[in-house]
Amino acid sequence: MTRRRFLCSLFAVSLIAKSMAGSIQPAHARIVFDPSNYAQNVLTAARSLEQINNQIQSLQNQATMLQNMARNLQRLDFSSLGQLTGALHRIDGLMDQAGGLSFDLDKLQGQWRSQYPESYDASIKISDVAGAARGRWQNAMQAFRQTMSVQSQIVENVRSDGDLLADLVSRSQSAAGALQASQATNQLIALSTKQQMQIQTLLATQFRAEVEDAARKAQSEEAARQMTKRFLGSGAAYRGN
Repeated sequence: MTRRRFLCSLFAVSLIAKSMAGSIQPAHARIVFDPSNYAQNVLTAARSLEQINNQIQSLQNQATMLQNMARNLQRLDFSSLGQLTGALHRIDGLMDQAGGLSFDLDKLQGQWRSQYPESYDASIKISDVAGAARGRWQNAMQAFRQTMSVQSQIVENVRSDGDLLADLVSRSQSAAGALQASQATNQLIALSTKQQMQIQTLLATQFRAEVEDAARKAQSEEAARQMTKRFLGSGAAYRGN
């Protein structure tokens, strides 16, 4: 029997008891059973039962809410931070090993003035010019080599990123609550940020190598003009007798 049918039955019993109380006449013996009082007690019990059921339902709702809150606050038992930062540290290590022109701005300015002078002194020796040109060529080759090293490291990182991406997407889709889903999403964003930083680093090394090679060629051309000018002197041709 459902709760609604039970309450209706109790209400019917109370009505019958009240009608019986009005029709029964007092007898010579003392009345032990009071139908009116009994009906009132039945209604009171029904109301109490309804209140208890409401309280039970409220407690069940609160328990469900607490379970949902606990599930939403459950942390993701996985972190890709070490893998992401480790890949960036390996690239940073390659950047620190850069030969030739430095990526440090203060060091770069001094190296640039030394290796790429705006003019040549008239007393400079050809051997010094040749030695400086060879040094610039070696720096350009080191810059290209570093660019290829960074490219190789990024390719290796991208391969490992594929497995990490699949793992993070799987954890995000199977997240038990809002916190786990948010943490998985944050790690996906961190992975994307790491890949963008890799691209920026690669572009920096590639542009550096291209600019250094272009500067080397321009400096060699200027040195050649200066040496040719010194060889020709004033430009007056020798006419003899």
